[in-house]
Amino acid sequence: MNGVIGSILPLAIAVTISPLPIIAEVLLLFTRQPVRNAGAYLAGFLGGVAVVLGVLVVAANALDLARSEPSSGTAVVQLLLGLLLLAAAYRQFRSRPADGEEPPQPGWMQGIERFTPGRALGVGAVIGAANPKNVVVGIAAATTITSAGLGAAQAVLAIVVYVVVAGAGVAAPLVVMVVYGEKAGDILEGWRTWLGRNNAAVMSVLFLVFAVVLIGRGIAGL
Repeated sequence: MNGVIGSILPLAIAVTISPLPIIAEVLLLFTRQPVRNAGAYLAGFLGGVAVVLGVLVVAANALDLARSEPSSGTAVVQLLLGLLLLAAAYRQFRSRPADGEEPPQPGWMQGIERFTPGRALGVGAVIGAANPKNVVVGIAAATTITSAGLGAAQAVLAIVVYVVVAGAGVAAPLVVMVVYGEKAGDILEGWRTWLGRNNAAVMSVLFLVFAVVLIGRGIAGL
């Protein structure tokens, strides 16, 4: 069990270090219902990540990856995911804005200042579940959990740990707002500016690191 947790924690960190979902949480903290909107968005994000990982674990069990000869199914999946992340790293690096250029805002952030808690919940769920990077990393985590042959309770615990760590980045701005109150504005604005300007660079480095890790695991398991 400890080995599984140790293996999926870095994957969960790959989800939590995601600038755009964090920026959305920061922006929601400047709306008319800051805590309610940000709390709903966080709940939706956590729910989306949890549902996707749960479905992927069930699917991996159905494919019987844990009993592939010897763990070759898991190794092949990890190798393919590593190659996908390598391609994503290159794409992110190519899309980085030039010096002084303002990075474009995703369409789903348009009108975020008018969000209600219900809409924030829905958007959070979609971002947590449908983000391609979250799905790719979730597949890697699911194959890790499944290949360990854990019991149902242990698998659920592993999923809970993964989801909590994966949501830490989105939760951080809300924690700062609750702790610092009115003084949090300048801190959060600084986060938003830095994350917006460095989103592509952060993601390209993140993808590259985890691509190398997964490719290495895949090759070792073949």
